[in-house]
Amino acid sequence: MLTAYRHADGALARLDPGQDLSGAIWIDLDRPDADETARLAALGVPVPTLADMEEIELSARLYREGDLTFLTAVLPGRSDTDAPLAGPVTFILGPARLVTVRHHSPRPFQTYPDRAGRVGVGCADPDRLFLSLVDEIIGRLADLLEGAGKGLDRIAAQVYREAEATDGPALHAALQGIGREAETIGRVRLSLLTLDRALSFYSLSQSRKGADSLRGTVKTLLRDLGALEVHADFLSARVSMATEATLGMINLQQNQTIKIVSVMA
Repeated sequence: MLTAYRHADGALARLDPGQDLSGAIWIDLDRPDADETARLAALGVPVPTLADMEEIELSARLYREGDLTFLTAVLPGRSDTDAPLAGPVTFILGPARLVTVRHHSPRPFQTYPDRAGRVGVGCADPDRLFLSLVDEIIGRLADLLEGAGKGLDRIAAQVYREAEATDGPALHAALQGIGREAETIGRVRLSLLTLDRALSFYSLSQSRKGADSLRGTVKTLLRDLGALEVHADFLSARVSMATEATLGMINLQQNQTIKIVSVMA
């Protein structure tokens, strides 16, 4: 699906389907088909395939081609079946517009269009649009980490409560909950790493007029990413501690059961 926006009064206005794309400042491609890929090719923008986007080599994810900069990051989102996953998103930044290519549904791509004029440095040009979208993505990653931290708080309270510790099904459910939070933290940690690389490459490769004025914004975003990486590492340590505590409680419970069986025998 192709969704295009133009800049209007400091915000984004959505273009009608089939409208000429030459005036679009942002084109978002969600699982693009051959016709949509051809429309972008007519604008001089080659659209990478999913296989290209999933390539793990850094040179295949971050590169320049003419006056276009290709930046690929892995972002958490939802699949067609609404299952959580982490998938690649490619940002194609040119002098006239930003093109994003994705094959899943990260939430910032749903929330950002209505907030574009109020996030970060705005959306007056492709560079500002890109950095503001990254700012929205970072905010979402922070929310996911905060949610994972609260989930670990609830699980820890359950595991360390003596009355609950004697309940085998509750401990098994707690272990499953820890696993889900660990998966969320892992997806966010990967996103932070790839975004850090993308922003670093962007800061070194941009030479367009006005890009120098955005270096402070890039540094701020990189600091935010660094802070979230520290937070993700802290939560990973909490996951390890909660897992060990839960397994220890399960082991104590099993030992108690074995004692009772031994006495009865």
